[in-house]
Amino acid sequence: MRLLVGVLALLLASPAAAQLSRAERTMQAIVAAEQERTLSLLERLVNQNSGSQNPDGVEKVAAQVRAELEPLGFAVRWIPLRQTGRAGHLVATHRGKAGNRKLLLIGHLDTVFEPDSPFQKWTREGDKGHGPGAADNKGGVAVIVAALRAMRAAGTLAGSDITVFLTGDEEDPGTPQDFARADLIAAGKAADVALDFEGLAQEGGRDMGSIARRSVNDWQLVVRARSAHSSGTFSEASGFGANYELARIVDTFRREVREPSLTFNVGLIAGGSSAKLAPGGIRAEVTGKTNIIAAEAVARGDLRGLSQEQIDRAKAKMQAILASPLPGTIEARLTFEDGYPPMAPTAGNRALLDRLNRINRDLDLPEMAALDPLKRGAGDISFVAADVDGLVGLGPASTGDHTDAERVDIPSIWRQATRAAILMSRLARERR
Repeated sequence: MRLLVGVLALLLASPAAAQLSRAERTMQAIVAAEQERTLSLLERLVNQNSGSQNPDGVEKVAAQVRAELEPLGFAVRWIPLRQTGRAGHLVATHRGKAGNRKLLLIGHLDTVFEPDSPFQKWTREGDKGHGPGAADNKGGVAVIVAALRAMRAAGTLAGSDITVFLTGDEEDPGTPQDFARADLIAAGKAADVALDFEGLAQEGGRDMGSIARRSVNDWQLVVRARSAHSSGTFSEASGFGANYELARIVDTFRREVREPSLTFNVGLIAGGSSAKLAPGGIRAEVTGKTNIIAAEAVARGDLRGLSQEQIDRAKAKMQAILASPLPGTIEARLTFEDGYPPMAPTAGNRALLDRLNRINRDLDLPEMAALDPLKRGAGDISFVAADVDGLVGLGPASTGDHTDAERVDIPSIWRQATRAAILMSRLARERR
């Protein structure tokens, strides 16, 4: 009875009552009334370690989420993926009215903080929640649950066709990646709209909408050249060596391949008489002397772009630069390893942000401008972006993600859950 009285009071007090339907006002009120319940859930999720390489911990977080979704009428299944070196994925399905739009909600269960990290527990600091994954992405999971509970209370969940897909390896994907993401890709092909519950972007204190994410691909450059005494450097007989050729190539990348929304980082360089990458590619074993022309050089980096066409164009330009080697070069080999695909800023994605901004107006909230995709990293929604319209950043705002300073902005949880509940309710009743 106390909760019902509180909900009624919030309904009457809503400043946007004229713009929202009765069901939408109910959702707004339920999210507000259940704040402590939602925070309690978030605290429990955060206090269970679920580092990407801790499959038992990831499964325990999945069990907590299952306990929230099954009472809402979702059929929950676990996709085990131990063979990829990771735990697996949680998929929860709520069947709605035939012929209506199918929604796919995307988030993840894992964090970057493994069991050996000293950063393990939730603490509340006023309007901030401090803890591993408090925002990324356990805060996003809490938003999903809060929004779905509000929809059920308002009666809008009953006719909604919604799949919740929470990966267990977003921060460090299992291998082979094609296998680890096959089920997510299939879910995207079956959906009409994808909503990503990673963090809300903000600029100057204003909430921003995200309609695009750039890809991330790794590249590796290996150069071999004639070795000789350094006194012959630059001569026709000795040439320039592997280090000069590698430097020429990567600097030409910088000068000739750049274009808007495209970046390519050089994260590791090593060269000398010998230069071998250690397993994993994050270290190199190098030998050399100042008076010996370098025989081997290696470099590794990443390549990020906004569309597959842009990535393909950059790869072609990078390969072409290898075709004009310095004298003395024996071989220069450039290879690419695909990672997360791009999520291009399509017209369909922009239309979803327009829909969200209509809800902002109805809630008397400021309009959300589209975030520059250079300011957003890669994420799981990119795997479905080629097949379905999507919107990114429906989780809470935060600071310090991926560090022991991670703090979630607690009031943004209620704002995001309210937006999400109304957006999902409106989209789910539309015909396909």
